[in-house]
Amino acid sequence: MGAASGSGATYSVARAILRPALRIASRREWSGQEHIPADGGCVVVSNHVSHSDPLTIADFVDAAGRHQRFLGKAELFDVPVLGSLLRAAGQIPVQRESEHVGSALAAAVDAVRRGECVVIYPEGTLTRDRDLWPMLGKTGAARVWWQTRCPVVPVAQWGPEALLAPYGRVPRVWRRPLIQVLAGPPLEFSTADPPDFRALTTSIMNAVSSLLADLRHDVAPTSLFDPRASDLPRTGNPRKNQSRVGRDPP
Repeated sequence: MGAASGSGATYSVARAILRPALRIASRREWSGQEHIPADGGCVVVSNHVSHSDPLTIADFVDAAGRHQRFLGKAELFDVPVLGSLLRAAGQIPVQRESEHVGSALAAAVDAVRRGECVVIYPEGTLTRDRDLWPMLGKTGAARVWWQTRCPVVPVAQWGPEALLAPYGRVPRVWRRPLIQVLAGPPLEFSTADPPDFRALTTSIMNAVSSLLADLRHDVAPTSLFDPRASDLPRTGNPRKNQSRVGRDPP
């Protein structure tokens, strides 16, 4: 199902500007786009390594033929000009670490039921893992799946952190880094009632971590970094807190 005319027009303009810019600033190596459903409601879940990587995922999903809606931190919607563009493009603000996060999930469920493709970063923030492996995630994607039973497609990306370092401010466009994106087949979940949303979320993040290991030609950690078991801030730059527990963040 297509987007409303206003959001569709804004989306098309943004695509026309950002896609050529990404082609100039980086090289790409993509695979697995056939796993993204050609139509119907779905959720795409990805790891989060750089503030630039939503552009990568948007480009990847768009090239698979799908207009996407992101769940993004509400602070971005307060930025002059950018916030207006995000709203006009139909993106969904998330009030992180607040009692209002449920409204974003409700909006995501409604979008999926209308046949749209919704992109969710289950970690909710840039990974705090020192080696940029995925962390344990929040349960939002699992809850959207439970209410809609839509396909949930895991995606891993590697390379955006070379274009823009985590919490960096200046893109390294002169490097033209290779940005790799790999999508896997839709995940299969237990339909136990009531569901264990944390277990479902761990399955999601393990699938993303496995795809990332393929991209990095490396072995993923046996356990995902748990930010709740550390004294790191839940959001924002973790370097502001020098006391660390577990595997250190970047």
